[in-house]
Amino acid sequence: LNVMVEYSSPNTNKPLHLGHLRNNFLGRSIAEILKTTGNKVVKTCIVNDRGIHICKSMIAWQLFANGATPASTNTKGDHFVGDYYVKFNDVYKQEIATLTAAGHTKEQSEKEAPIFKAAQQMLIDWEAGKPNVMELWQTMNTWVYDGFNTTYNKIGCDFDKTYYESNTYLLGKDLVEQGLDKQVFFQKEDTSVWIDLTDEKLDHKLVLRSDGTSVYITQDIAMARLRENDFHARKVGYVVADEQNYHFQVLFAILKKLGEPYADGLFHLSYGMVELPSGRMKSREGTVVDADDLIAEVISEAQNAATESHTLDNFSESERTDIIRKIGLAALKYHIVKVNPKKRMVFDPKESVDLQGNTGPYIQYAYVRSKSVEAMAKNRGIDTTTTVLPTELHETEKQLILNLYEFPKIIEEAAAQYDPSLLASYLYDIAKGFNKFWHDVPVLAAENVEQVFRLKLAKMVAHVLSHGLDLLGIEVPERM
Repeated sequence: LNVMVEYSSPNTNKPLHLGHLRNNFLGRSIAEILKTTGNKVVKTCIVNDRGIHICKSMIAWQLFANGATPASTNTKGDHFVGDYYVKFNDVYKQEIATLTAAGHTKEQSEKEAPIFKAAQQMLIDWEAGKPNVMELWQTMNTWVYDGFNTTYNKIGCDFDKTYYESNTYLLGKDLVEQGLDKQVFFQKEDTSVWIDLTDEKLDHKLVLRSDGTSVYITQDIAMARLRENDFHARKVGYVVADEQNYHFQVLFAILKKLGEPYADGLFHLSYGMVELPSGRMKSREGTVVDADDLIAEVISEAQNAATESHTLDNFSESERTDIIRKIGLAALKYHIVKVNPKKRMVFDPKESVDLQGNTGPYIQYAYVRSKSVEAMAKNRGIDTTTTVLPTELHETEKQLILNLYEFPKIIEEAAAQYDPSLLASYLYDIAKGFNKFWHDVPVLAAENVEQVFRLKLAKMVAHVLSHGLDLLGIEVPERM
């Protein structure tokens, strides 16, 4: 089956943050899980690169940057632009306070604040294609994309095709015309166009304003048709936070009524917000946790743990750096994907890097241990090419074998439910089972028949753990 998964969907007025990380890790892992169940999968991204929020960063840069650039300030491009988005809102708040103190109502002040009016004018100029505005927009977006790409490379996220809202926001009006012809939509006296979804227990929904301009849902209808022309996917998934649940119910209902060929295969991988122990994040107030800062923090926690335990003392500097990076990113990714997507979650960087308990590094450690058994057997010249089943199996062996047999079924379930946490939980069980097996029965010191069988069992554990972690986007170190 041709499947398309859309994820990430960043705005070009700020860097990727913790919420984007959950989105990216869920999107990439479900795409890989669907791929491994025999589907042909395309990973796409839509970038929100236009609109009033983008103009806010632009106007703040014009007013306050004095020509500064990411290069001149030695700042990563997406962080640089995001700082001006925060600056806009700081100034906007001050101007509202000044106008309110002068006797205006709060609503009047919000509309009349000079910086807000300047941003609105910039949006009008952008839509009119004014050259100096277009040039600034392209320059600032380029800074942001450079920053995004650095982060995507760091976390191992990739897309087969990236769409840009600036190229698609005017599409959709012809589809509204088609919908009117099919009597799926209806026109009101003011010439605005609507759809009645009360049969689906939804509402009346506007699809085209009376002045002929489109709304978000119109753009999404157009994007769906555009991607159909590009990929002919028969299952189409959107990885978007649960704040948009209603939006996607409406969109899917409209696409069904329009008779789109993929309409029965639409799914919304809806996920809960990510919070920190300190509470909710707000990007306009600058209280968001940037993805880059969080990645640096988990790698730093992994570094601290390694320093305290002296486990990496005998490694070269480059080996140490690589292993710590893999441990830190495993901690981050696993801590996020182990939670059922529909649940809200609190992210705790310190807890995530623990080598004990339900963490990515714990599973990595089980993999490294299972691989080291194989290496030791090789060094001792033990022949593992023949397999003779032992006459009796230890209870721990039986349980581990039964669990390993579940692997294909777990992948199928995770694909069917669009839930990577099922796979994460399974891998934790395998790691626990292997550690118990290692503790309960001799492997290298076993009798010949048991020894070879147990070595093969350890090899199977290593294969399942590395394949499973790979589907979750987690790299395994060969040594730890």
